[in-house]
Amino acid sequence: MDLSLSDEQQAVRAAVREWVAAVVTPDAMRNDREERFPQEALDGLRQTGFVGMSIGQQYGGGGADPLTYCLFIEELGRGDANVRSIMSVHLGLVAGSIQRWGTEAQKDDWLPRMATGQVLGCFGLTEPDHGSNPAALRATAEARPGGGWRLNGRKVFITNGSIAGVALVMARTGGPGAKGISAFLVPTDRSGFTANPIHGKLGLRSCDTAELVLDDVEVGPDALLGQEGEGLKVALSALDDGRMSIAASCAGVGQAALEAMIGYAGSREQFGKAIAGHQLVQQMIADSAVDVDASRLLTWAVADLKARGERYSLAASKAKLFATEASVRVANACIQVHGGYGYVEDYPAAKYLRDARVTTLYEGTSQIQQLLIGRALTGVSAF
Repeated sequence: MDLSLSDEQQAVRAAVREWVAAVVTPDAMRNDREERFPQEALDGLRQTGFVGMSIGQQYGGGGADPLTYCLFIEELGRGDANVRSIMSVHLGLVAGSIQRWGTEAQKDDWLPRMATGQVLGCFGLTEPDHGSNPAALRATAEARPGGGWRLNGRKVFITNGSIAGVALVMARTGGPGAKGISAFLVPTDRSGFTANPIHGKLGLRSCDTAELVLDDVEVGPDALLGQEGEGLKVALSALDDGRMSIAASCAGVGQAALEAMIGYAGSREQFGKAIAGHQLVQQMIADSAVDVDASRLLTWAVADLKARGERYSLAASKAKLFATEASVRVANACIQVHGGYGYVEDYPAAKYLRDARVTTLYEGTSQIQQLLIGRALTGVSAF
């Protein structure tokens, strides 16, 4: 296995890193404190073309391979996980699903506008009472006599919910269970579609998060993504990419926290010398460095499988499980190295921990990943 990056991949990583340092990082702390949406970053993503990074070139996107996409996401996460969240949902969950499941007409309709950022996507799976068990979701899509569908239901904790132009919504078209669920591309300007912003979050405070309410929202027959009854397949395939994205982001958050603790340890003096010279501080730094490298390598392994057209669901769950938990450990160590200063907003350590913590919850909790991995290895479902 060759772990070296191509010249093009190195160039993309360098370009994204430079842009993040100039546009994203300077406002990240203020945006977090004020729960202010990072509009300057979104504008920059559109202007640079990064907003269409992984969308096919035939639709005006960058056509990035899976590893290049992971490098992009890691650099965004290193600068501000809030900005990363915009892109991993827009590209990984929604645009990726359209590229994988869409008809040519659906691709031609949505992907060029998503590649420029004219339209952003959000992913409507989680409901107030159904998160880890999406097969039991309650949102409905009723076939209309003249063709098309009428959607009703609520979705919650939806990233990009208030800013998206299209929502990929999973709704029940048949009986109970997974086979009764279908997927729909719902324009968010339709009558009866409402997005209610959610504030007061522990982390990802400047990320747009909303509850979606669908009240007799009508869409045409062309809104169905994939075949009727394939909605959960659409969602789960999207979550494989989403978990790869989150693992890449967590490598970025961990890298940022590692760099912060190394910098602080080199400048902070206690007992007559820099605390970087104390053994137990070095232990925290060393353990954190291993966690970050392991997270990155597990993520790259997922990208490699995807690039070669092999199944990567299991690898994505492993990467997501390890990288999310590791990012929490590294961010926590960053606070510990900073001591009391790590507990105040003048330093970024607390933000790293708050932004990392939610990654163990969404797109499948750590416990769900453990069950998925266990089932894949034993052939026995423990649900």
